[in-house]
Amino acid sequence: MAGESAGAGPGSPPPGGTDGNVPLLDVRGVTLQYKTKDHLVTATYRVDFQVLRSDRFVVLGPSGCGKSTLLKAVGGYMTPVEGEMRLKGERIGRPGPDRMMVFQEFDQLLPWKTVAQNVAFALTSSGKLSSREATEKALHYIAKVNLTAFANSYPHTLSGGMKQRVAIARGMAMEPDILLMDEPFAALDALTRRKMQEELLQLWDDTRFTVLFVTHSIPEAILVGSRILLLTPHPGQVKAEIDSVPRGQANAQQRAELEAYIHQTLFADEKATAEPTHA
Repeated sequence: MAGESAGAGPGSPPPGGTDGNVPLLDVRGVTLQYKTKDHLVTATYRVDFQVLRSDRFVVLGPSGCGKSTLLKAVGGYMTPVEGEMRLKGERIGRPGPDRMMVFQEFDQLLPWKTVAQNVAFALTSSGKLSSREATEKALHYIAKVNLTAFANSYPHTLSGGMKQRVAIARGMAMEPDILLMDEPFAALDALTRRKMQEELLQLWDDTRFTVLFVTHSIPEAILVGSRILLLTPHPGQVKAEIDSVPRGQANAQQRAELEAYIHQTLFADEKATAEPTHA
């Protein structure tokens, strides 16, 4: 299926020169492991993918396939035991303001700070802006997520969806090279989740930011993503990379066909193993 263009956003030159196909994020042969009390767990095995500027790149797979672990490594919180990750040509070795993460949990905000103060805090603590400049930029991104009326509210007064909007505004305000989203809507009820998905896409229409989005929901991957990386069950390996249906052009039949194809691709091996053999 034809995917949509993943070129640079308006006024944003592609990284590494004038070639729009130069990857913003380049992941090559990445194997990730972590220790539990009793075991050394291989989360992903020799994973390869590339994210271009303005991509809505989704990593999709069943629970336990290493999706979140992969996102943490891109964030600089884990080091691959094999392979490497590069952002704009530079090896990722530690966290940095060029990668901001939005988690699934609602309690990502400082409870003693207002919405505006939470968004501005990341800007002032990084030393990028003065307090006045940070407040102005915070209010700008709070408006983009439709929370201006709640700028002076505290987190405990907000719904789960509103808290996630604040977390997204905080990440966007830092103007990172890539926004990392770890199942950010999974804990929301179905109606709020769909509304947040649409709001995220509207924000992308406005700013064309680059996002690396992790989910185990096939419908969410199709809706949110421009490209989708399919990972096998544990340990996560690349099963396939496909284009999603173009934003604004999909109909129900296209989505259903793609959903069926993804499901078949992800679980074909499991089905084959479960089928009995006959003499």
